[in-house]
Formats: sequence, C-alpha cells, structure tokens
Amino acid sequence: MASEQQYIELYEQARQMIMDHASEAMNAVRDQAFEDFRRQGFPSRKVERYKYTDIEKLFAPDYGVNLSRLQIPVDPYQAFRCDVPNLSTSLFFVVNDMFYHDSKPKGHLPEGVVIDSMRNHPDIVAKYYSKLASTSEDAVTALNTMLAQDGMLVYVPGNVKVERAIQVINILKATPQNAQRQVPDLMVNRRVLIVLEEGAEIKMLFCDHAADDRNFLATQVIEAYVGDNASLDLYCLEETHYKNIRLSNVYIDQQRDSRVNHHVITLHNGVTRNKLDLTFSGEGAECNCYGCVIADKEQHVDNNTLITHKVPHCTSSELYKYVLDDKSTGAFAGRVLVEPGAQKTSSQMTNQNLTATREARMYTQPMLEIYADDVKCAHGSTVGQLNDAALFYMRQRGISLSEAKMLLQNAFINEVIDKMQLEPLRDRLHHLVEKRFRGELNKCEGCKLCK
Repeated sequence: MASEQQYIELYEQARQMIMDHASEAMNAVRDQAFEDFRRQGFPSRKVERYKYTDIEKLFAPDYGVNLSRLQIPVDPYQAFRCDVPNLSTSLFFVVNDMFYHDSKPKGHLPEGVVIDSMRNHPDIVAKYYSKLASTSEDAVTALNTMLAQDGMLVYVPGNVKVERAIQVINILKATPQNAQRQVPDLMVNRRVLIVLEEGAEIKMLFCDHAADDRNFLATQVIEAYVGDNASLDLYCLEETHYKNIRLSNVYIDQQRDSRVNHHVITLHNGVTRNKLDLTFSGEGAECNCYGCVIADKEQHVDNNTLITHKVPHCTSSELYKYVLDDKSTGAFAGRVLVEPGAQKTSSQMTNQNLTATREARMYTQPMLEIYADDVKCAHGSTVGQLNDAALFYMRQRGISLSEAKMLLQNAFINEVIDKMQLEPLRDRLHHLVEKRFRGELNKCEGCKLCK
C-alpha cells in the first residue's frame, strides 16, 4: 500500500467527524484539498522540490490523529520552562494543533489586534484562508488542508504597530503515560493565518518543543498576507528531539513597500523539511530570509525556497548556513524567479556549509530564473570543512582541539544569528548555539533547554 492510501481511507471514513469539529471556512476548501491530494499522492524524489527528502517514507507509519478533538492534559508553563528571558513577549500556546485557551497571554494587545482560534473569526478566515497555500501544487499542503480542524489567526488592522513581540509555543504532547490504552505515535496538522493590513507591524516568534518522548509527525502551513507598507518579522525556532518529524510550508504575499524578515533556526530535531514560497505582488517591497542549521548524529534538515519577483523594484536577500556533524544530512535548494516586466529587481542568494566529518552530507542547489533584462541578481554556495590553519593557530595557544572546533563553528553560524532584529532573542540564541555545539542540549528532557 502506498503511504497516501491510509490517509485517503481515513478521510473517506472520518470526513463527517472532521467537518463537525471544524469551521465552515475551513470546510469550504476541504473536499477540493482531498481531491488534489488523491490525484497527486505524496511526491517522489523525482519531483524537483522534494528530491532531497523521502516524503512517502516519512508518512508510511500508522500515526494516530486526534480527529475527535480530545483534550490532552498539559500544563504549558511546565512543559515550556525556559522562555526567552527579558524578551517581554505576549505568550500564547498551541498544544499539538489546538489553540490553548486556558492561559491568558502575557502583555496587552493593541485594540483591534486578534490572536485567537480561527473558529472565532469566520469572516476574516473565509476571506483569506487557503488563498496562498495551493493544494493543487503541493501534496503536503493538500493533506494539511484536508485534515486540519482549527488553527491560529493573527490579524493586525491598518496602521497598528504591535510593539511587544508575540511568542507562540507549539507543544507536542501525547496522552499521559498512565492512560488506559496504548498511546499511538501522533500526527498533528497545524495551521496559521497571518493578515497584516496597510501600515501594520508585528514580530512573531514560533517555538517548537516536544513534551513527550514519542514519535511525532507535524505538518504546518503558514499563510501570511503583508499589506502595503506593512512589516512582518517571522522567527521559527525548532528545538525538539530525534523522534520528531516536521514538515512546514510557509506562504507569504507582499504588497507595495512592505518588509518581511523571515528566520528559520533548527537547533535540535529528527527530520525537518521547511518550504518557503514568497511572492512580491507590489512594487518597492523587500524581504530578508535567513536560516541556520546545526545537525549531528543522523538528523536531516532540508530547506527549500522559492522567491517570485512579479513586479519591478523589489529586493530579496537569502543567507542560509549549515553545520553538519556525524552522519547528518543537510539540503538547501533556493530558486529566485524574476518574471517578465520585473525590472530593477535586486536579489542575492548565499548558502554556506561546514561538514565536520567525512560521513556528513550536504546538498546545495541555488538557482536563478530570470526573464527581465534590467536586474541585479547573484547567487552562490560553498561546502567545506574547518580551516586547518585556524585550528593550528588556536591549538598553538593552548586551546584544545574540541574547543577550537566549537569556537570556529560558533563564529560561522553566528553571522546568521546576528541578522536578527529582536535583540533579546539574538542574545539568547548565541547562548543556545554554544550549548548546542557543546552537546549540552542533549542532557535534559522536555524542551531540552536549561531548566
């Protein structure tokens, strides 16, 4: 049986249950997503954008899905003990794929700003939901759309600036160990809709944590509409464990003179596949996309980006860095598409990678596709090892080999961390990256950060 068959049968058998627990806006596109998924099936590695990750294999196990929306007991503040000190965020929780209503956010939101479950705001959701995330072109997005029953809505009205950063903790939690029946491996389908009207500004930090030592598979789809002269800073930090599989598809549409900073940080994981599709729909817009990956053992991290310049006078910049140890695998495939008429485009794509062992593998594929003649575009990638001369210099001054390697790797990855606009998060990540290179994030349970 192909991996997708079990999900086709699941939907056919549980369609009514799924729809009974979801809003009309989400149900309106569900059947079409199912047909798109059934037509496509999971992409094979012959599909260009999925050539570095075996998607069908990831979905082959028999995962449990909480379709009846049973409440899983969790104390989010206990599960997430570490918080980012001095960040002064407004804190929200998502337990698996359910917006957690039982905790009040830290910090007051400006008038008109909505951060809530999608089911409580049907008009906004119906207007924007599943308009960017194409189910006809991506089977993972189609699967998420056909199974997701709720999600988080972030809405900022025109000219409203949310000064306080919004921190969303995604907690993966299975049924407690003293449950009467065996706890299955769990699949969750998270959905996020971000709408920024003209002149709006917000900073969002999503943190992924696993509170149980179980096998998890998490699909996530984020749609972000960034209006004229609006500003979105979007940070995605993964710090889970080796048993976690994460597939995240992010879709961003930028209007005139808007600005987006997108950061994806993978500190600890099992298998991770991040896809970013960003489109410039209005002139004068700018995006900066950054990624940093630290992987060891047999971890796998695949980042795939597509930036489409549809209109003139837009600027895009990408910088992704990987440090791979042991038998880990990394992949980066970035494509910049400059459509006809998108003159005065400026684009820079850079991917730099360190492999600390002969067994580590890095696949890199930067691409430019240009159909306009008045542009400034460049791309490049490197794969190498630590500088022997620098190691020798440091060892001559009494620094051990392991410490010298850690210092050089830390300096290499910190170029990406230093791009962050959120200073307290930047300072905290400098500390976490050093702990990760020292192996200290493996010593704790739960979120694996310092207790």
